[in-house]
Parts: sequence; structure tokens; C-alpha cells
Amino acid sequence: MADTAVQFLVGSIGSLLQKEAASLGAVRGEINELKLELESTRSFLKDADEFKDDSEGLRLWVTQVRDIAYKAENIIDEFMYHMGGQLNRGGGFRSFLGRVVHLPKELLVKHRTAIKLQEISAEIKAIAKRSKRYEFGRIEEGQSSHAAPTSVQNLAESALFINDDDVVGIQKEINSLLKLLIEGEMQRTVISVWGMGGSGKTTLVAKAYNNEAVKRCFDCYVWVTVSQHYVIEDLLRKMIKELFCGRKELVPSSLSSMGYKQLMEILVEFLQQKRYVIVLDDVWDVNFWSQIKLVLLDGRNGSRIILTTRNRDIASYPYGVACHVIQHNPLEDCDAWILFCKKAFASEPNNHCPPYLKNLAWALVKKCEGLPLAVEAMGGLMASKDKSELKWGAVYDSFNWHLCKDSKLEVVKAILLLSFNGLPYYLKNCFLYCCLFPSNHWISAHKLVRLWMAEGFVEERKGLTPEEVAKGYLKELISRSLLQVTRKNNTFLRPKLCKLHDLMRELALSVSEQDHFCSIYDPQGIKDERIDRRFSIHTFGHAILQLCRTDMSQVRSFFAFHFDKCHTFPLDPFLSGFRLLRVLELRDVPIDSVPRTIGKLFNLRYLNLKGTRIKELPKSLGRLMNLQTLDLRNTMVKALPEGLGKLHNLRHLLAYDGDTGKEVFTYMIGVQVPADVLKLKNLQVLTSVEANGDIIRGIGNMTQLKRIGLTKVKEEDQLALCASLQKLKLLRHLLVMVSNEEETLRMDALSSPPPLLRKLTLIGRLNCVPPWFSSLSSIVHLHLHWSRLMEDPIPYINALPNLERLAFVNAYDHGIKKLCFHEGFPKLQHLSVLVSPELVEIIIEKGAMPSLSRISLCVCTKLKKVPLGIEYLTNLQELELKDVSDELVNSIRGEESFDHPRVRHIPVINHYQQTTSFCKFESLS
Repeated sequence: MADTAVQFLVGSIGSLLQKEAASLGAVRGEINELKLELESTRSFLKDADEFKDDSEGLRLWVTQVRDIAYKAENIIDEFMYHMGGQLNRGGGFRSFLGRVVHLPKELLVKHRTAIKLQEISAEIKAIAKRSKRYEFGRIEEGQSSHAAPTSVQNLAESALFINDDDVVGIQKEINSLLKLLIEGEMQRTVISVWGMGGSGKTTLVAKAYNNEAVKRCFDCYVWVTVSQHYVIEDLLRKMIKELFCGRKELVPSSLSSMGYKQLMEILVEFLQQKRYVIVLDDVWDVNFWSQIKLVLLDGRNGSRIILTTRNRDIASYPYGVACHVIQHNPLEDCDAWILFCKKAFASEPNNHCPPYLKNLAWALVKKCEGLPLAVEAMGGLMASKDKSELKWGAVYDSFNWHLCKDSKLEVVKAILLLSFNGLPYYLKNCFLYCCLFPSNHWISAHKLVRLWMAEGFVEERKGLTPEEVAKGYLKELISRSLLQVTRKNNTFLRPKLCKLHDLMRELALSVSEQDHFCSIYDPQGIKDERIDRRFSIHTFGHAILQLCRTDMSQVRSFFAFHFDKCHTFPLDPFLSGFRLLRVLELRDVPIDSVPRTIGKLFNLRYLNLKGTRIKELPKSLGRLMNLQTLDLRNTMVKALPEGLGKLHNLRHLLAYDGDTGKEVFTYMIGVQVPADVLKLKNLQVLTSVEANGDIIRGIGNMTQLKRIGLTKVKEEDQLALCASLQKLKLLRHLLVMVSNEEETLRMDALSSPPPLLRKLTLIGRLNCVPPWFSSLSSIVHLHLHWSRLMEDPIPYINALPNLERLAFVNAYDHGIKKLCFHEGFPKLQHLSVLVSPELVEIIIEKGAMPSLSRISLCVCTKLKKVPLGIEYLTNLQELELKDVSDELVNSIRGEESFDHPRVRHIPVINHYQQTTSFCKFESLS
């Protein structure tokens, strides 16, 4: 922990010395000396941080080093803040005159900084002398005594995404729960599942809840995580949103402003006469039932309520309806062994445990006492260890040291803490950082990578970009079962969304509180007057206005979540107190404008304004010289200000509105950017911008680009576009959209595509299929939108080895009435055919698309039958029909329909019909 603070500071000082040597003057000597002192301290910190809990004195020493590093960082950041204008001033007489005017102030700042740095260096030397009292070599590996935290939260909605392969030993309980859900009495029934934290209650319920037989038996279903500190109105709103969206009905527009009574009335009206299943996960208080029971009507049609809790009294509470109680016990030893081997020996054939480790492995499994989360965490930890008896024996001894026999919950916490302590020093801050997000909050993998970079957690590694290093960190945390993943790119095994398990999050919060890593805003007011360097607001309240008067000068990262859209967040007073901020996360926060004072945040590296109500950005944005990420997606910003080219450190620029719908030509709305954006040689992501001739010709020199989106591309600029794309060898994602649906997209002029291209979206008419389509060996997602091709692209792409998603949206000329898949598409999982009003027939021959799991057909009004050969698609899980002909729907509606035998193997068949006011839904399964 402390080493990360020192590491970041050493890197910052090195960069400062290298880039600004001429401007530092007398301060250069003090900064260089400080760098040398900190470097000499780092070697001790890596050992000390691992064993600091062994000694109060050692822990104090580590804390002192961390605090002095933060203090030094403050001094240098303040220096950079005051000198920002001078250090970044250009040449010429005007610049010279500015330097003359500011010279007295500059000299004063340098003098004061030099004195402060001398004091810091003296403090570090004093700390170094004290460190000689601690002989790290005598501390044997694995003897630290981290105390297990006292409480944990149970599993939550992440269990909905657990793979079947990771579920062991509970099939019998799943079958029992399924029987209670599908069969039995017709009156409303409450099924309570109780057990200790980490025992797998939520996983059990999730497996039954996701069962296709359950989905077919109920008209609607919803999963609600209650937790200890619930707000009943928020839970009711969530239920309404999920229930309405599940049936493809419009969510009431004024939902966010409705009170308890109105919300109750909507739910009562919605649920009456419907057979529903509702999961109330993680209930801590029986009073919750009294608040919600009036909504859960008993229509005597077999509705079910599943409740999970750690408290047996809550499970056994007389709910006034038919009740069943299931006690969920830990795993049997044999099942725990299977689960452990799946994690610890994932790289071994058949997850086989080497004979010489079997005794130790069994001993470790038994210490977990059958708790699945504990078993998985221990297995993830041991997977990262050398397969030697010495290493495994050391871990086993360490585990005995931590074991608390009074409570199985403490056993879980001890194992989780051990997993944290087993992390390399460079991963610990990355793991703790995730607790800044609210419980049950899924985080974009790209966002985590960019945040870790902005915080300075990412080491420099030769031959790798910071993004690549950070993605390696993410993969390592996931492999150790410290982060959970819900969505993956199957071909390249890249996580899309991830989160901390609730138990892991509590562990992270416990460690963060001890080390003053971050502060989470308490709606009742901040109990600890100290606000740490990372500050996150999870709930909006009137007390938040008091924070505007709180000293925020130490804050480096500020997050805000869960704001009611009816309120406006007071951004101005917060900005005036930040000064040295690095991260400003304001996604979906209700702000209407960005004040000019944002230009004073000299250290800002990450700015997220996605989903806010802002319409423009101030020109002072051009002063944010350290900015790496700027996210303006789904705002009302139409154009970016001049001066963007000054942001030489900018790597990710995301600015577009993608909510226009996929069934119209305007797939995406880009923003206007100034011409000087072409000066940003470090830019990796530029999406999506309105293109002009200068932009198109200039992007060829932005050779670091990995993702780009261009809108309003004119026909006369397309040869230049192909020439520029030819130079972008690192490009992974490409979107090109012409200025209107009559324009032609001349992508055939491209001799060969970027070799690493994974996602390609083309919006506009294509005169012919680009011949280079057949060479897209890395492509995973291909989207042809409004192409209106006169030839069939299928022969060009059916052999692509990694293609998983294929979308044709108005992709064929009206003269093409038949779509034939003769062969190929070995990995295709999702096929979408949209807006094909002249399409009459789709043919799928046996052997084509063997991995296909989903077909979407939309606005195919002349298609009278389901695809011929659909019966050959044995892995097909879902058929989605929207605005198709009545003949097609009638051909498969009901078991007596003509084509029903051909689609009987498909678990989910959904039909949607858009009317003038709402979307009508029908299940044809």
C-alpha cells in the first residue's frame, strides 16, 4: 500500500525532471534529492507492507512513509499548480513578456517549495534511521496476522451470472426449489432460503430463477436486492423498471419523482391478474415485509416470492400466506474438493491435483468448512502459487494463524483477507479502488483501466502500453476470484463488465478504512472528520451541501453516484475546493453546465461527464494538460471547444450520442471537434466525431489510434479516408457513417484492413462488397447498416474464424429476396436481420452456423415463415421476432401450428409488435 504511493511519486518526479528541467531552477536539486531518498525507501516497503501486521512498530513505520509520500506529493502538486502557466507557456515575445511579469511570483514559489522539500527530505532520512530497528529478514513468509473483519454481506445479483461449471453440489436443492416454484398450491407462496453468509443462498436461488422452465411458467419476474440499508421507494422503482422492461412496456416517465403511494399503486395495477415470481435477496429486517406485502397480490394463480436471508427468524416469520423454509447448508467435503480443484488446478488436465499436494490441498479445503465463496477464494489464491510443498505448506501455516474458530463467517473473512494479502503490491490498490463504487455496481472494464491509469497505479513495462499493463492487472484480479465478470468477449476472453463480490467489497472497505485509502459518504453525515484522498458519494441528501464547506484540498479522486434527476448537484463549490484533483467521475449526475474554474484543475487526468445535461464545455478545458480521459457520451454537447490540441496527454476521447435506435439510418450522432485534435499523438480512442476533409486526412498520422468513429463522412473524402486507415496498424474498432442515406461508402478503395480489427460498423450505401472482407481474420463483430448491397456478402465472410456477431440492417437491395447460409460461420453466436422489408426467405443448410445461440428478425414484413433449416441449429437458445408478418407468427404459435415442430427445441421465442403508444409482447415458446 505505502509502496504504491511512493512508486507513483517517484514516477511523477522522474517525469517532472525529464520534461521541465529548464523551468525548475533551484528547486531541481531538492526534487532530485527527494527522488533519491524515496527510491532508497521503496525496497523496504515491499517487504514491510506484507508483514506490517506482525508489529505495531512496523505498521507505524509504513504509515509514516505513506504519509510523508503524500505530503511530498502535495508539495510537488502545489508547485506544479502554481507554475502550470509558466511551465507550459510557449515561445515568442508575448510569452517572454508573460514570464517577466510573473517572475517575482515564480521566484517566491520556488523558494518556498525548496524549503518544504528540504524539510521532507530530512523527515525521510529520520524515518530511514528508525527503519533499522526492523529486521525484515527475520520475518518468515506467511506469518502476518491480519485480523478477520467482523461482518460481511451475503452474495447478491452477481450470482445471476455464474456459469453452470462453477456450481457444485447443489443440484438437489435446485430441483427442490424448482418444484416449489412450478408445482404446488395456487395461492401466493413465500419460499425462504436461509443460511450463513457465503454459503451460496443467492447462487441456489439464481440457478432456479434463471431456469427456462420457470420463465415459461410466469407472466413476469423480477430480482430485487434488499440489503441492510434499503430505501423502499428506490426498491419499488427498480421493481417497476424491471417488470415493465421485462414485458417491453414503457416505463412511466415521471417515475423518479413519484412517492411511496404512487409507486405502490403502479405495482398493484401491474401485478393484478398476473402470475409472478419475485426474488427479495438479502433481507435483514422483517419490517421490510410490512412495507411491501400490499404490492404482492394473491391472485391465486400460483405466484411465488423467494426470500433469502442470513437470519433464521426472518425466514420463519409468519408471512400470512403459504410458506416454505429451506435451510441452505455448506458443501459436502467431496463437492468442496471438486470446486477447489476447478480453481486451484484450472491449468491441469481434468483439474487434477498432483499426488504430492493432495494432503495439503485437502487440509486447506477442510479449513473452508464447505463455504463456496471461501473455497473459491482459497482455490484462486493457490492457483497463483508455485506447485511446491514448501509454498503450499507456508500458506497452510499462515491460514492457521488467521483462523477464527468462533464463527464460520470469520473463517470466510480470514480466507478473503488472505487472498488480498497474497496479491502482488501493484494489485492491492487496484483491488481496493473498486470499493469506491456502490454495492452491486457493475463496472466497465475499460473504465477501471482508465481510472487505474489516472491514479498512477499502473507500472511502466517495456513494450506494453499503460492500457495493456492495466488490462493484465484486471485479468489477474479476475483469475484470483477477487473480481467477478458478467460479460466476456468469448473469442478473446476479455472482460466487459466486472464488480466486487459483496464479501470482497466489505473486505476492501475494511482495509481501506484502516489505511485511509478512501472515504464513502454517509447520508447521516461523515462520522470521521478526515476526508481521504479518494472520496465517493453514494447517496444524495441535503447534508451533502455541508460538504461544500469542508476542506477538500487533500482529495485526489471524487465520485458521485445515485443522484435523483429532480435535483441539481452543486458542482461549482466543490470544484473550488479540489485544486489538485486527478479523477472526477460525474456520470449521470444532474449538472447543467461545467464552470470555467475546471481549467484550474491542473492535475486532472480523468473527467467523466457521461449522461449529464451539459450542452457545452468552457474553453478553459484546454488548460487541463494532464488529462488522459474525457468522456462526454450521451450529453447534449454538439461541439468541443478550441484548444483541445493542447491536451497532449489525452488518450481517450469519447463523445457521441448512440441512443437514436438501430432501426433508423442515423445510427450514431457525432460531435464537432477542432482541427487541432490532430495534434494529439497519444490518442488511442476517438469516437465519435463529425468528419471533414482535414480530419480524415489527418487521422492517418495518429498511429496510436485503436478505436475510431467517424460520422457525416462525405463521398469526396472517402479515398483519403481509406488512405488514412491504411496507416492505422493498431486499430481494433472502426465505425464509419456517411452524411446521409443517399451517400455511397467507398470502402472498396481500402487495399487491406487494419490487421487487428475486431469490430467493424459501416453505415451507408455500399456499391459492392469490399473484397478485403474475406481477410478479416480477427473480426468478432460485423455490422452492416443501410448498405443496400446488390450482391450477397455471405460468401465473403462465412469462413471468418472469429466472427461471433453479425448484423444486417437494411443491408440488401430490394431486388434481393432470399438470404442463404450454405456453410461456414463456425463461431457465430448472434445473427440479426433487421429492416429487410422485401426479404421473402431465409435458408440455413445443415452444418452452417453450428454455434448460433440467438436469431433476431425485425421489420421483415414479407417473411412468411421462420428460416428454413432452423431445426438444424441445435444450440439455438432464443428467437426474437419484432414487427414481422402475421403469417410468420401464426405458423409457430401454439403446438398445433404448422411449423411449431421446427422450433420446438428453442427455449425462448419472443414476439414484439410496435403500436403507436407501446410495444406489445408475446411469448411463443
